[in-house]
Amino acid sequence: MSERYLVTKRSNYSLNVIPFIVMLFFLASNAYCKNDGNSKSALAVIERLIGNRANEFDVNIVENKNQTQSDWFEVETVANRVKIKATSNTAICYAAYNFLKDIGAVLVSWEGNRINLPKAWPKYSKKQSTPFKYREYMNACTFGYTTPWWDWKRWEQEIDWMAFHGINLPTALEGQEAVWQLLWKEYGLTDAELQAHFAGPAFLPWQRMGNINSLEGPLPQEWINKKQDIQKKIIQRMRSLGMNPVVPAFSGYVPKAFAEKHPNSKISELKSWSGGGFESTYLLDPKDPLFKEIGKRFIAIYTKLYGQSDFYLADSFNEITPPVSKEHKYEELSEYGKSIFEAINEASPGSTWVMQGWLFGDNKEFWTKEATKAFLSKVPNDKTMIQDYANDRYKVWENQEAFYGKQWTYGYVHNYGGSNPVYGDLNFYKNELTSLLKNPNKGNIVGYGVMPEGLNNNSVVYEYIYDLPWNQGQVSVNDWLHQYLNARYGKKTTASVFQAWQLLVESVYNIKYWETRWWKEKAGGYFFFKGPTEKITDFKGNPGDKQKLKQALDILNKEAKNFDKKSLYSYDVIDFSRHYNSLCIDDLLVECVSAYKSKNVTKGDELFKKIEKLALETDTMIYGQPFNTLNYWLKSAWNYGNSEAESKLYLKNAKTLITVWGGAGHLNDYASKSWNGMYKGFYWPRWKMFLQAQRDSAVNNKPFDELKVCESMKKWEMQWCESNEMF
Repeated sequence: MSERYLVTKRSNYSLNVIPFIVMLFFLASNAYCKNDGNSKSALAVIERLIGNRANEFDVNIVENKNQTQSDWFEVETVANRVKIKATSNTAICYAAYNFLKDIGAVLVSWEGNRINLPKAWPKYSKKQSTPFKYREYMNACTFGYTTPWWDWKRWEQEIDWMAFHGINLPTALEGQEAVWQLLWKEYGLTDAELQAHFAGPAFLPWQRMGNINSLEGPLPQEWINKKQDIQKKIIQRMRSLGMNPVVPAFSGYVPKAFAEKHPNSKISELKSWSGGGFESTYLLDPKDPLFKEIGKRFIAIYTKLYGQSDFYLADSFNEITPPVSKEHKYEELSEYGKSIFEAINEASPGSTWVMQGWLFGDNKEFWTKEATKAFLSKVPNDKTMIQDYANDRYKVWENQEAFYGKQWTYGYVHNYGGSNPVYGDLNFYKNELTSLLKNPNKGNIVGYGVMPEGLNNNSVVYEYIYDLPWNQGQVSVNDWLHQYLNARYGKKTTASVFQAWQLLVESVYNIKYWETRWWKEKAGGYFFFKGPTEKITDFKGNPGDKQKLKQALDILNKEAKNFDKKSLYSYDVIDFSRHYNSLCIDDLLVECVSAYKSKNVTKGDELFKKIEKLALETDTMIYGQPFNTLNYWLKSAWNYGNSEAESKLYLKNAKTLITVWGGAGHLNDYASKSWNGMYKGFYWPRWKMFLQAQRDSAVNNKPFDELKVCESMKKWEMQWCESNEMF
């Protein structure tokens, strides 16, 4: 049977007949279960994965009388049937996937699924539970860096992925512009004023969080309508699976036109975000009667469009310093917290206010313990939830005393900007979890998970993290890895392949945060992806062990003859190869710039040729990963439009986001991509301009004018973004 990752065949087997006595025993043993109708949505998820073989699964939801109890499941094979009992549909899906993975039959990943089912199910029995009531997923920024061009088919695939990984607290932010549009029109804003307000589709997350306005707009009405239709399906599917979608709420930000129409309201014009260059944003004071009025009205409209929700996300100060006075700082902060919560609670009684905990780590100078306590002081502990998901960078929950009795969730960002170096830290995740569970000061922790800014990379990290809340770190990394590789590659996982992965764990999967993505105010996954500069000679190199990575690659390449070129194995070899090549390019760049800087033109020319050759070879190699291509991203954006004008707007959004981003600060290349088309079409041309200019100055014995070269490059970048080329 094919084990390809692009197209996976589904098995078709007739049901085995279960002996009558066994059936009676099974029915009797499950007499306390709810009827099968409650688990139809879970069975549908399994069927979409393995086809008719799902008919061999008996799944039942066990009534969980204690609503504070977390999920558990039992899986057992009896007479060639797979019997699953669990406390929820997501627990059923996780249990089914865990079983299929354990027996080496299935691996589900963003890059594709490996499916190779046995003719008969092996003997199997397993029980697991999790101490975490919620397993969270998706950062607010994911809706810019990954999902702008997703249709329902792609969303359905992702929700199935969530279900298989046991996720039941997903962030669900699509479709909210339809609500904002209706709301602001009720307050007198015109279509023209709203067009001037809304950002372009790829930049909406940062408008929603109060960071920007209008960037790369206008937002077409077709976009708003399309996302409204998709969100209805997303919410319906999530709820049918027992998930708790976290949907948006009002956090105080208003359009500029609203501020102008309400001169008597207390509205603060905030400083430009992230180093400047962006339009101002406007924040309504919580004591103004309009604050709660707008907050309640937003939820009323949202509920009418999408139904009742229980979890509402509202972030007033994401990377924004609160506009409070020094004299009454704590009192004013408490009013913000109180007003946000009361607007949610009065519009949707019993609901929970969810907020990202990122701000407490990002701006710890402002968010002292006293400031955070004040902000949370007037909201109930059991109806507030802080998503502390930056534990691969900050220790917020420890510094903030587990958020002073409020509910909170523990997790990681892992991925920033959808940028995709190969990294993660499996041992770190394991050790952190076991330490957390033992910590007597962990407070009211209710959830766990990962909330990446971008998806579609480093699948092993997410696979591992979402197994941890169930195995609670009691499985060694080596044992887990054996099981994972058998599921991902099949029985061809030899001792040599495992040895290569042990080297990978020691070389690339021992990095909890890719520190060099920020370097002297320059962003970019590798230095090759950053804006060129002569300062590169100070660069000390990327994290990880390049030599051990090379050893792992040598083994994997030697074993590659045993695998299909379109298998997940081949996909992984490309992944590790592009990462290794990119690390090499960075090292060569340091040498090349240094050579030209010291007027050693001969050496510089030699290194120039090596960089060019390796960059173009890498670009070609990545074409073997169909979804890691610039063309795939751009074509998805173009095809999302209903007219040429729309398509051109979306195309420019897509190009701008992954390159210059926007503003006058340091966001350029923040969302850099190790994609086919980017090495050849963007990163190398830019460095080529820089190195050639540096060479010319060396040959002609003239001072190198870096500022002039960078200005020239900036013009080229803007032309690149504005062109209709699809690469």
